[in-house]
Amino acid sequence: MPGLNLTREEARERAELISVDSYTVDLDLTRGDRVFGSNTTIRFTATAGSSTFIDAVTDQVHRISINGTEIDPSIHSDGVRIQLPDLAENNEVVIEADALYTNTGEGLHRFVDPVDQEVYLYTQFEVPDSRRMFAVFEQPDLKATFQFTVKSPGHWDVISNQTTPTSTDAEDGAKVWAFAPTPRLASYVTALIAGPYQSIRSELTSSDGRVIPLGVFARKSLMEFVDADNIFTITRQGFEFFEKQFGTPYPFEKYDQLFVPEFNAGAMENAGAVTFLESYVFRSKVPDALVERRAITVLHELAHMWFGDLVTMKWWNDLWLNESFAEFMSTLAAAEATEFTHSWTTFSSLEKSWAYAQDQLPSTHPIVAPIKDLEDVQVNFDGITYAKGASVLRQLVAWVGQEEFMAGVRSYFAKHAWKNTELNDLLSELEVSSGRDLSNWGALWLETAGVNKLEPQIEEDENGKISSFTIRQSAPANYLTLRPHRLAVGTYDLNESGNLERTHRVELDVDGEDTEIPELAGIDRPDLILINDDDLAYAKIRLDEKSLAFAIDHLKDFESSLPRTLIWGAAWDAARDAETPARQYAELVLNNIGHETDSTVVMVLLRQLSTTIDSFVSDDARTVLSERAADRLWELSQQAQPGSDAQLQFVKAFALRSRSSAQLDTVEALLNGETSLDGLALDVDMKWALLTALVAGGRKGESDIDAMLATDDTANGDLSAHTARAAIPTLEAKRDMFEKIRSGSELSNAQSRAAIQGFNRAHDPQILTGFVDDYFGSIRQVWETKSFDTAEQIVLGLFPVTQISQSTLERADAFLSELGEEIPALRRLVLESRDAVSRALTARAADH
Repeated sequence: MPGLNLTREEARERAELISVDSYTVDLDLTRGDRVFGSNTTIRFTATAGSSTFIDAVTDQVHRISINGTEIDPSIHSDGVRIQLPDLAENNEVVIEADALYTNTGEGLHRFVDPVDQEVYLYTQFEVPDSRRMFAVFEQPDLKATFQFTVKSPGHWDVISNQTTPTSTDAEDGAKVWAFAPTPRLASYVTALIAGPYQSIRSELTSSDGRVIPLGVFARKSLMEFVDADNIFTITRQGFEFFEKQFGTPYPFEKYDQLFVPEFNAGAMENAGAVTFLESYVFRSKVPDALVERRAITVLHELAHMWFGDLVTMKWWNDLWLNESFAEFMSTLAAAEATEFTHSWTTFSSLEKSWAYAQDQLPSTHPIVAPIKDLEDVQVNFDGITYAKGASVLRQLVAWVGQEEFMAGVRSYFAKHAWKNTELNDLLSELEVSSGRDLSNWGALWLETAGVNKLEPQIEEDENGKISSFTIRQSAPANYLTLRPHRLAVGTYDLNESGNLERTHRVELDVDGEDTEIPELAGIDRPDLILINDDDLAYAKIRLDEKSLAFAIDHLKDFESSLPRTLIWGAAWDAARDAETPARQYAELVLNNIGHETDSTVVMVLLRQLSTTIDSFVSDDARTVLSERAADRLWELSQQAQPGSDAQLQFVKAFALRSRSSAQLDTVEALLNGETSLDGLALDVDMKWALLTALVAGGRKGESDIDAMLATDDTANGDLSAHTARAAIPTLEAKRDMFEKIRSGSELSNAQSRAAIQGFNRAHDPQILTGFVDDYFGSIRQVWETKSFDTAEQIVLGLFPVTQISQSTLERADAFLSELGEEIPALRRLVLESRDAVSRALTARAADH
């Protein structure tokens, strides 16, 4: 990706030279399927006599004018940057160019719907891709107003940050849409969505009395599946909650939410025009976990309208704060303002487990990471930025108090609206509102890496009473920081109804290696003691021996889902860290998951079960345990409540894990209708899941995939077909798909992502052994010739993670040694993937 990088130093120097007033952008979307016209007029002030550059990823630059003087594009443009020499104090630059549509989900993405051959466009600009649509000073601290005028085919709708205007007629049946200028925004949250999108409309009244139009949009062929009522309900609840908490009315004039095809991320917080991936349009029955995830994503992006769009980070080193704040606030809003009152259980199970895993990789970094260039930014969209950051924000709220935290946030928005800020701008407001000195807290939590472990040290007297209770804190060898934790300790006993209920709760500050809790001395030893009850702190926890044994026998008996989830998390951490045998964890899941009531927890446990069996269980036990797991999942499917979330998840998990002839017979019988379960919908996505399981098992092949695709000739069907084809268990089929993914010439990013899922499905991992050398021999070229999103997907997706052996580690080490420090982002991705193999080898050695 040569030439596309931008360093922080370059951005700092440019911001010292110029201040941008406005962009006027004229786009012509009627010029075919490869390029579009992009003419930009930029008005800005500069240090007189200085020179700088503007970012513009173009196919061809036709004209550059600086204050009325024409300069030669062949000299001043290299396809990525345009040099701007000899600037005046007040400048007007005009750039006329052709820009390229993409199929990689970056810049202006172009998609053709296979159902009706209609063309759909949308933008994705975060981090550095507004420059792919128009010439722009691509950095968040050079805010400006943006006025878009768009020429499009006449039957299209065009959506941007401002309210869609009435169009005017142009030649050949085209239409022209002249939008009003935006408020001052960072370029990465501007947006354009165009095509024959259909919409459902509503409105709400903002806290300042304005009527805010609402819209939900999707492709024509998907619109029947859009649950707009649910989305509008969550949106209204979020508006009311955030306006009250933030003390600031919604800052834009309308709020559209658009589901767009082949989207790389979950969603994007474009001001007033949020885009979402189409997986959130449910055309078949999905687990409740995905419905909740969609709601939290809706709230996450809505929170960004204030934190990110109204007030924007100065540089990408505060990306963590931007994302962590939205993640924390979306979970808080879901728990306090919607039907998803258990969202902190979801957060603990899903987000924190991601954070703990990321924080133990060799690439872990402080939450406030040094971001020296754009490549650093892109690889830091990780579990530290999102999940650890949000977890630490939750700890900060516990540390300063929730009311005090929100008071500081309200002052922050009032003071910095439409401006750019840094972390200290927020911390200083929180210090005022809470009276807490956060300098040391920030240094320990935000400027150091690694996750601490908290373990109980309990002494009992001869009467079974606790004589002393101490929390011992430790740190990993490479990151020795001990941190202050605000947390709760809960004690639990079985009540007369056979339920585990909390009998004591002590909230305290834990600091240093040992923290004694005198409040617990003298009480009768309870059945179970849980450190970090309520999950306020960010730390791995362990249970004492008696509590762990009791918890394993009584997981189903917790009255509340959150403490049960904390027990699950502690058990998973111990297995993942090779402190307990992997097969013990697998049996724990198989014996107890049938009692779990939280959809997200079930989803996470099923993922962890597969990882445990395929990666952590020793060679001598894996085959038997894998077959037992599939049999048990089928039993659970049959025992589950008809039509329930659990039934749906267990059936799909069973299909995924089916290996034996008898298990594949059952999958085939489900697909052809010979076997059925009351309440189980054999809808299109379930059929694809069952068919792909049979393909991976060698029971079905190319002709069966073609026949299924003929009944589901949609974009979703096409992606499912790519997954199924890549799962065909022959060397020829694997080789064909490997080359298509690696070359990237035939597949969009979405098709490549689907194919990678199937490629890595191999009942016999030996079929993939021969691709190890091919992978390491080609990924540097992949990195140097493809866009970041495409390259990252291939580097991570094709890493031979199924080849768990010392030789795989040695091959990775040889590649890393040859690469050196030349391409830090690529080095990091390979190191992270290597760690998965290394951890698996350690876990296998400990599994006995």
